[in-house]
Amino acid sequence: MTSVAESPVFPQHIAWESAGTSRIPFMSYTSEELHRRELERFFYKSHWCYVGLEAEIPSPGDFKRTAVGERSVILVRDADGGIHVVENVCAHRGMSFCRERHGNRKDFTCPYHQWNYSLKGELQGVPFRRGVEHDGVVQGGMPADFKPADNGLTKLRVATRGGVVFASFDHEIESLEDFLGPGILRYFDRLFDGRELRLLGYNRQRIPGNWKLMQENIKDPYHPGLLHTWFVTFGLWRADNKSQLLMDGKHRHAAMISTRGQMGKAAQVTAVASFKEDMKLEDPRFLDIVAEPWWGGPTAVMTTIFPSVIFQQQVNSVSTRHIQPDGHGAFNFVWTHFGFADDTEEMTERRLRQANLFGPAGFVSADDGEVIELSQQGFEQKPFHRTLVELGGTGVADADHMVTETLIRGMYEYWRGVMEA
Repeated sequence: MTSVAESPVFPQHIAWESAGTSRIPFMSYTSEELHRRELERFFYKSHWCYVGLEAEIPSPGDFKRTAVGERSVILVRDADGGIHVVENVCAHRGMSFCRERHGNRKDFTCPYHQWNYSLKGELQGVPFRRGVEHDGVVQGGMPADFKPADNGLTKLRVATRGGVVFASFDHEIESLEDFLGPGILRYFDRLFDGRELRLLGYNRQRIPGNWKLMQENIKDPYHPGLLHTWFVTFGLWRADNKSQLLMDGKHRHAAMISTRGQMGKAAQVTAVASFKEDMKLEDPRFLDIVAEPWWGGPTAVMTTIFPSVIFQQQVNSVSTRHIQPDGHGAFNFVWTHFGFADDTEEMTERRLRQANLFGPAGFVSADDGEVIELSQQGFEQKPFHRTLVELGGTGVADADHMVTETLIRGMYEYWRGVMEA
């Protein structure tokens, strides 16, 4: 009688097949212990995390509730116009006191016991701090040595550039510019060049997959011309487009740069299953693409800032994509679509129309959410196995073509250095 083969023994600790990163253990996506360590080392220490755009809080008192890793924080503009990020945890009993996503306040008050904080996070009111007088006797109250200055909200260090706001729980972190590095900073400044930003709207979704998979997805030029019918059929992003792949010095951040070519029907394109030669648009305005002076050539630049955000320029659609982990097997994904204050009405409409390519139900991005979910299912089913990331070799280097997985290998080179130090 033949017995069913048993699965290999599940390792107690993550095991790599070599010193390189071309074969990534499934366990790096399934281990709750590793996930906890990732949060501490990548989201709460030594890294700048995206929290929003200045355009989301234009007036004094405006705030936005968001997240750094799995910790709820509030991005707020004070009465003097200063920008602050404070943790959404009351210093008294730990309640997450802010429930609204957006709003305007003169201060923050926790509803549990009504401790009151300034917009800078300073404690400025404690009910019954000095007790209650009854029959000439003071009853209760806080200890005599209680100091409001020592009991404010946790304040994050804040950095802004080009209208984008980053924050860190680590007050000893390097400057934002050093964190990005000169090569990536060049493409950050290309998009956020000092023009006033205009908020256009949001998409939100929850993806049942490990948060790193979204960083990988936007560091992966292999799949767009294969998975996405829209990209390959209408020539927005194809393997034969002029392209460049760049990383920062530590290989954690990356930029994928593509210039749209002519929609020729080369053999290697027509042979791709996702290419639909007879696919036509009901509304041709989706491809009403107007070159903008600031592009400087590329028609698409996807910039991944590890660990928390993607900056997208795909033809005239521009947005930020905020990664908010929620356990090892899921993350919340927030798209913030924007334009520029000097855009014409026609350009604003064009940006909004092209934004339909992206987001949870986007003509392109719906594919990504589904394949990430299915990948996570495979990892959980077979946690002792590993992925194969060897297109273009096993090394890590910038490239001038898309037929490579070098950016993913580079990210895990950095990941291993931090996680296994």
